[in-house]
Amino acid sequence: MAGTSPGGAPPGSRYADQRPYLVPERLDDLHGPTGGVVELDPHLDWSGRTRFDLDNPRRLASLYETVLREATSPADLHRWLDQDTLIRLWPTLVLPVQLRRRWQERFPQLTPACDIAA
Repeated sequence: MAGTSPGGAPPGSRYADQRPYLVPERLDDLHGPTGGVVELDPHLDWSGRTRFDLDNPRRLASLYETVLREATSPADLHRWLDQDTLIRLWPTLVLPVQLRRRWQERFPQLTPACDIAA
């Protein structure tokens, strides 16, 4: 049978275009930790390196990138992300284009000024 299967993605579509990245209703709901050492839930990071020293800038960014990509519920976002930290880190985070676009559509304050001017 050619074409799209019922409920499936169209042939030739990319996984990244179909992935259901979560976006919270409000940034104000993000009150995650901002310092110290934390251990992510296994469903968010199954790499074996689930401990993150949030006082280390690279590990902090890595935690944010992981949670943004792997969150399966709004509670994951609320628990692990902090609004002010997210806004500060946003321009430097390495994220899928589709994820970045969804978040910036909901929260224009995350869109860098150079993107708005273009």
